[in-house]
Amino acid sequence: MQLLSGDARRAVFAPLDDGALRSEAVVRRVGSAIALGLLADGEQLPTETDLATMLKVSTVTLREALAELRKLGLVETRRGRGGGSFVRSRDDVLTELADARLAELGTTDLRELGDVHSAVAAAAARLAASRASRTEIARLRDIVDRLASAGSVTGQRRTDGRYYIELAACAQSVRLTMQEMDLHLELGQLPWPPAHAPGLLDVIVAGHRAVVDAIEDRDAARARALTEAHIETRTLWAIELRLQRLGDLTAPQREVS
Repeated sequence: MQLLSGDARRAVFAPLDDGALRSEAVVRRVGSAIALGLLADGEQLPTETDLATMLKVSTVTLREALAELRKLGLVETRRGRGGGSFVRSRDDVLTELADARLAELGTTDLRELGDVHSAVAAAAARLAASRASRTEIARLRDIVDRLASAGSVTGQRRTDGRYYIELAACAQSVRLTMQEMDLHLELGQLPWPPAHAPGLLDVIVAGHRAVVDAIEDRDAARARALTEAHIETRTLWAIELRLQRLGDLTAPQREVS
């Protein structure tokens, strides 16, 4: 199911924020886009020159990032006619990247990311309650049904991302939609909660269905409140997982006799 592919590609290849370790930022951006399905397995990336220009990084930095992506197995480079760099989707590598990213972020970072996502998604839900057409609401329901039946962690994560992007599209706001895409490129760098606790998928699906019901009832306040509460819960999951991982790392190791 393709959705707003042109806007999604613009978000994937938008310039990176200024900062150190730019090659790592490229690796995270590409890895997140693969995890969310915005870059498909086997898809050819732009040329090195074009990609460096799009991301506003030097060619040297871009080549360092591609080398790391090749090392991870997320990119394959072919030489000669018809060659180039091609995406390779590997769930094990994406999981490792997500776990590493979670370890780098503090609880304050996770809270602030949740706050921003809540603001954007809740505004989208509120506006969708007054603007979404019947066709758009039906599409939202279809996405939630797909999420409930998704058999893989990757499929669940991608469908959940599509839900939020489509929710913003239902608000009929290009800016909100682009902000949601940008957020999911960052959220896609974090572990998917049901991967660690499968029962959480039912909670996520029920939360989305309640929001869609509110949108269909044209209840803007309820749609907004439900979205805020749901993202608050998911933010707490991320923080708890982060603290759990930190505890595992700091716990004294038992001696093996």
